[in-house]
Amino acid sequence: MPDILRETPIGTFRGNNREHCLEFLGIPYAHAGRFEYATLQETYESPFDATSRGPACMQKRAWPEFEHLEIPERAFYHREFREGTTFQYEEDALLLNIFTPKEPGTYPVIVYFHGGGFDSGSINERVFDGEGLAKRGNVVVFASYRVGVFGYFTHEDIAKKEGHDGNFGLDDMGQALRWVRSHIDAFGGDKENVTLMGQSAGAMSIQYLLCSKKADGLFDKAIMMSGAGLFPKFSLPRPAENTRAYWREVIALAECKSLEEFKALPPKEVLAAVEKQKALRKDNTYNTMPVIDGYWIADGIDRLIKSPREVPLIIGFTNNDMFTFIIAHIAKKYAKKHRAYLYYFDIDAKGDENQAFHSCDLRYAFGTLSGSWRPYDESDRKASETMMDYISAFAHTGDPNHEGAQRWELYHGKPLRFSDGKIAMEPAKRMKLLRNTLKGDPK
Repeated sequence: MPDILRETPIGTFRGNNREHCLEFLGIPYAHAGRFEYATLQETYESPFDATSRGPACMQKRAWPEFEHLEIPERAFYHREFREGTTFQYEEDALLLNIFTPKEPGTYPVIVYFHGGGFDSGSINERVFDGEGLAKRGNVVVFASYRVGVFGYFTHEDIAKKEGHDGNFGLDDMGQALRWVRSHIDAFGGDKENVTLMGQSAGAMSIQYLLCSKKADGLFDKAIMMSGAGLFPKFSLPRPAENTRAYWREVIALAECKSLEEFKALPPKEVLAAVEKQKALRKDNTYNTMPVIDGYWIADGIDRLIKSPREVPLIIGFTNNDMFTFIIAHIAKKYAKKHRAYLYYFDIDAKGDENQAFHSCDLRYAFGTLSGSWRPYDESDRKASETMMDYISAFAHTGDPNHEGAQRWELYHGKPLRFSDGKIAMEPAKRMKLLRNTLKGDPK
C-alpha cells in the first residue's frame, strides 16, 4: 500500500493510498492525564506518520484475566469482532482514524463513536473501516474515547478543581468534534456538514450530546444504531455526587489512601480494584457510565430528552438486539416524536442461531462483511451496499432517499425493514421481538 503525503495548516501527514480512498490512522486529537479533562492537539511534527492504527484506550481487555472469555456472551463478541487482531492499549490514546475520498473536494463528514457499554471498545476493530463510505463521497472519522474507570470515574477533589467531575469519555467526544470543526477541512471535509454516527453506547452518547447545550454547533445530523431514545428508569445517568462513594470504595480496595495515590497506580492494579468492586456490588452499571455533571449533562436525561436539539435523524434496531422488545419500543416512540427515519434490521446472521444480534448491522453499514468468519453471500453484500447508499445520501442532505432506491419515509408506524432479499416499508413482528428478548444474550 503506497504512502501519500497530505500537507495541511497543522502539519504534513503521511497516510495510505488505498484502492478507493486515502486513510490517515492514529492521529491524536487531544491528550489527557488520568482523571483529567483532555486538551486539544493543534499542531503536529511533520511528516506525521499516520499509516498504522494506534493503541486503543486503556480497558480491561488489555488483560485476558479481566475479559472473562469463559462467559458465552463475551466469547461470542470476541470471536465476532476481535479474534485474530492484536490490540495495544494506552491511557493517552485519544485518536482519530480518517478515511477520505481520493479526489480533491469538499465532502460531508461522518464521525463515528463505537459501542462497548461505556466500559470497552475500540475504533481498531476490523469492522470499522471507512473505505466503503469514503468511496461514496464522504470523509469518515472514527474517534476513540476513554472508557470504564478511566472514562467515568468521579471524585469530589476533581469537582472542586474543575467545577464538575466524571464524563471524561463524553468530554473526549466533545473534544473530537471540536477538532473536526477546526481541522477536518484540511482532509477534504465540510466542517459545516457533520453527521454523528454511533452504535449502542456510542448511540446513547449521541443522545446525551443531543440533550447538551455544550454540543450546540458541533454536529448537524445523527445516526443512532441500537441506542436511541435511551432506557426509561434504569440505565439513566445519576448525579455525579451519588456515584462518588462507589469510587471511594474502589480506591480503598486498591489499598490507596488518596486520589493522588490512585492516580499513580499502574493501570492493571486500577482495573483489578474495579473488578473486585464489581464482584461485591450489583449496581455497577449505574456507577460506571455517564453522570449528571452539570456540564455536559445538566439535568436528568428523562427531563432533557423531552426537548433535545432537533436535527435530521436515522435510528435503527435489529431483530435480536440488546433488550430487543424495549429498545424497539423506545426507538419507534422517539422516531415518531422527532420525525426520524427508522430502520429495522431483520437479516439473520449466517453461521449460527443468533439471528440479527446486537451489532450485526455494523458490518453492513461499513461494507466490511468480508472481514467476518460468517458465510455472507451476494444478498448480504447487496443489502450492505444499499445501507451504505442510504447513509451516504443522508450525510450529504439529511435525507437518505436517492434515485433508484426504495423510498424511505419518516417513521409513522412502519420502519424500513431490511430482510433477506428484500428492503421495504414494513412493520416489525412484535412477537418475534418479544421471543428474542426472552431468549437472552447471544452465544
